Amino acid sequence: MSDKDPKIYLLPNLMTAGNLFCGFIAILSVFEAMRLGGIENLEESKRYFERAIALILGACIFDVLDGRLARLGGQESAFGREFDSIADTVSFGVAPALLVMSAVLNQFNNSLGWTVAFFYLLCGGMRLARFNCLAAEDSHTSSQHFKGIPIPAAAGLISSVTWFVIWMGENAKDLDRYRYFFLVLMVALSFLMFSSLKYPSFKSVSWKTKRSMPGVVGLVLLLVVTVINYQWMPALLFVLYLVYGLVRPWVSRRWRQGIEEELLFLDETEVAAEEAEEDKEETQSPA
Repeated sequence: MSDKDPKIYLLPNLMTAGNLFCGFIAILSVFEAMRLGGIENLEESKRYFERAIALILGACIFDVLDGRLARLGGQESAFGREFDSIADTVSFGVAPALLVMSAVLNQFNNSLGWTVAFFYLLCGGMRLARFNCLAAEDSHTSSQHFKGIPIPAAAGLISSVTWFVIWMGENAKDLDRYRYFFLVLMVALSFLMFSSLKYPSFKSVSWKTKRSMPGVVGLVLLLVVTVINYQWMPALLFVLYLVYGLVRPWVSRRWRQGIEEELLFLDETEVAAEEAEEDKEETQSPA
């Protein structure tokens, strides 16, 4: 290996490969659902739509693990960042766009459905490119928040809500009434990915993260409830994450500190640093 070859760390990039694999199989599952008639033949295609959604949510787990493993072992690299973006584009851009277009947006009788799906994909790809540019300029950033909703969260929200709608509906007519909701949701998420709203990144969560006994019990119960009610609970969690970013600017600092320290795993030092950064931005912004 020459000195100019990029560093390729095994475990983080193995997780990224798992992310990419989930996205690829999710796309194939959507195509199989479409081959069987899609929403018009939901009885046959439903299992393939559900498989695609489960794989997209699985890709979210792999995406979390690759970053944690890289930071835990001090194995962050330019190669890993670029590889991760490619995998994210497939798993959280192409796969959800195809899923929603084939499951709901194809109910429109014109090109509006695929145009909105492509707009989501375009904004997601550009957001990943922006993130890489900012990371390259400051590779040592310690921010505990994303600027704009991250594309894995957007994909998780779209996929889990689609799962809930498919679970509730029995045929194409039942899903047809949700088409305008998904149209607005896709457009809104596209713009939110480029917004300046801050969303928790959970970067501080690691194998060394500590919580009290009630906190650990609460998290275990939440996990159990989510697994048991997999048809609707993931959608609820992603919606809460979306709403928190929207209302965060209007939440008092005292409440915000309590939420982010207890529920979002930020410690007092990290919250204080974020507050200082916000004060600096407000001071520098024009009146």
